[in-house]
Amino acid sequence: MASQARNMRLVGAVNIGSFRISALIAGVDEDGELQVLGSGHRAAKGIKRGYVTDMAAATHAVRDAIERAEKMAGVAINSVWIGCSGAGLASVVTPVEIEIGGRRIEDEDIEQLLVAARGALAADGRTVLHAQPGCYVLDGADGVVNPRGLHAERLGVDVHQVLAEGAPMRNLTETVQNAHCDVDGVVAAPLAAGYACLTPEERELGVALIEMGGAVTNVAVFAGGMLAGLTSIQRGSDDITNAVASSLGIRVLEAERIKCVSGSAMASPANDREMVRIAGASEASDTAVARGADDSGHVARSELVGIIAAELEPLMDEITRALKHMGFAPGKGGRARPVVLTGGGAELPGLADYAQSVLGMPVRIGKAAPLRGLPEAHSVPGFSTLTGLVLYALDDPVDIRAIGSRFTFARRSSGVASLENLWRAMKAYF
Repeated sequence: MASQARNMRLVGAVNIGSFRISALIAGVDEDGELQVLGSGHRAAKGIKRGYVTDMAAATHAVRDAIERAEKMAGVAINSVWIGCSGAGLASVVTPVEIEIGGRRIEDEDIEQLLVAARGALAADGRTVLHAQPGCYVLDGADGVVNPRGLHAERLGVDVHQVLAEGAPMRNLTETVQNAHCDVDGVVAAPLAAGYACLTPEERELGVALIEMGGAVTNVAVFAGGMLAGLTSIQRGSDDITNAVASSLGIRVLEAERIKCVSGSAMASPANDREMVRIAGASEASDTAVARGADDSGHVARSELVGIIAAELEPLMDEITRALKHMGFAPGKGGRARPVVLTGGGAELPGLADYAQSVLGMPVRIGKAAPLRGLPEAHSVPGFSTLTGLVLYALDDPVDIRAIGSRFTFARRSSGVASLENLWRAMKAYF
């Protein structure tokens, strides 16, 4: 593997979650073929709801995950792309336009527009993770992919910004730097997961991506080929695990085990007859009986499912509100709008059916498309963001902050026009 990597362009990725920290090393050969060379993961330490709470512990966990990937790959990496799921992720759509005067649009006009958009970025004290242009608008007509050669009085573009809190972002990057790696870039986890789980057609026509992590659930809406909206919810699958541990009086590790092995989001008549063996809360004795268990340490599976469902209900309520706020709801005549669930929490059995019944929209579980060399254990929804980081790095999407020009003239769209353009775009795709 090491000799093979010498002739490849290496790409490193680290996804820093609240439940686990994972790393991946991939290589691109001379023909542009991508191959996973090594991957590794370990339990997260020093991270809570996407924020670094213990720099030393988090640094050690990141270094450990990277070293596991390097050992499998047989090669060391000097820099990585980081996935960020916390740090107060939020999104803003900023419409910008310039005057054309009815003439033909040239390359210089598009460059001038993007420079104007760069000057119109407003982060309100937060860090801009991404600032990517969407479809162009010609005299109020949106959805234009390539305006070159067309005539127009005004040329506009909607720029989507992903924002994060500055101090937590610096903590995240310093954690990786302290683990002896440079940072190539920080990518919002929902954007990376979208690269891994969504097809180009889904991103174009409109889809909601729900990334359910250990402590944070990110709800993203894609339309027109771009990320159009993002909301972060401070709930995740760890809250379900903690509810099981608290209700049954057992250790968190045991609660996680029975949630994964015997848990479900959907109730079944057979659950009353099925019994689940549970170890008690005492670490000194495996014979301690869990709360509500019989003398042999068993509880009805229906009780476990009931605890899980009770914790899922408020989370799904928040997801529903987030989708409605971003304009993603069933269309007129009940037109289906797809929802994709990913992240470690999406591995809970029955979750897709449960979400579909609550949201009233078709739901599927999303995971990364198979990559050459990717271990089967990492080809699950819990590692979709990690895989997406590599795909994002290879795609290298346009970011208007990297665009330079001699042009400085800019004119922001009026508030009313901005809202009208955004509303037309959302209606077109939703």
